[in-house]
Amino acid sequence: MYRWLQGFLFGLEPERAHHLTLHVSQVLLRIPGMKRFWALLWPKVSDQWEGMGLHWENRLGLAAGFDKDARYLEVWKALGFGFVEVGTLTPRPQPGNPQPRLFRLVRHKALLNRLGFNNGGVEAAVPRLRHRPKGLVVGANIGKNKDTPNGEAVKDYVTCVEVLHPWVDYFTINLSSPNTPGLRDLQEAGFLDNLLETIAGLACQKNVRRPVWVKLAPDLAPDDWQSLWPVFAKHQIDGLVLTNTTVDRSLLGAQAAEAETLGAGGLSGAPLAAKSEAMLKAMKTYGTSYGFCPSLVSVGGVMSGSDATRRLELGAHLVQVYTGLVYRGPALVGECVRAMRS
Repeated sequence: MYRWLQGFLFGLEPERAHHLTLHVSQVLLRIPGMKRFWALLWPKVSDQWEGMGLHWENRLGLAAGFDKDARYLEVWKALGFGFVEVGTLTPRPQPGNPQPRLFRLVRHKALLNRLGFNNGGVEAAVPRLRHRPKGLVVGANIGKNKDTPNGEAVKDYVTCVEVLHPWVDYFTINLSSPNTPGLRDLQEAGFLDNLLETIAGLACQKNVRRPVWVKLAPDLAPDDWQSLWPVFAKHQIDGLVLTNTTVDRSLLGAQAAEAETLGAGGLSGAPLAAKSEAMLKAMKTYGTSYGFCPSLVSVGGVMSGSDATRRLELGAHLVQVYTGLVYRGPALVGECVRAMRS
């Protein structure tokens, strides 16, 4: 069924196809009996897990970027996800980068995006988060506005935490998107130490602590991510999301030059798998030897159930998908959860 639909969708501009698919799905779910029909097409699979003070119906999540403004939470629950990470959300609305800014690399089962944190801002997301479906863990991926200087970035992250705190289950600090100029410069110990200390000192966090994750780029050198580990341990961060998209076009082989003609952006999908797996394995090993290893959330190139299982074997506690959903459709969700459960 999805293969036929994919043929139609891939004839549309990628960003338009994305929004059309989600809007139609949301409308369909409002039809009486449709949720039951969906459950027959894509049966939900239970693989319950307890971790970070939360109960997870299963360990497969939707990565940040797919539902930036928390508009489609009912869709994700109906498809059987155990958790969803909305965002990246910023304090103020911003349009993102000029279009076109999302491209399919079909031969590689990949996407190239330079969306640029396009979102309606944290305040606009609150009404939707307030009425989120029960039983679905929802996290917020948060970032700074593009026009906020790096020297003032802490304030942006703090604003996001304070506004969203009552309505989400965890936070992911996004320092690693390649599509906001200078953002990756914040992946350094001094900034992260200050940010985590500031968040921990907020009244809302002291009253009800939400787990805090940090999302890293796959392009960090070992010396760079190892320099962050004392900060991770000092603040006892709850999770590391490994990884964001990559700017390494060499992963496309002979088609790298062709991709360069599309301009800047982060690469996701199948070509990212090896790099994401390598970072997961390295950080699991390093964290174990260091004496502190947070929960590891693996994302990047998960295109099948066997891919998801391999991430668990390499040390992941949770797995997220993004580009795989574009190329495989809703059936990927149940396939991954069944494989991870076995």
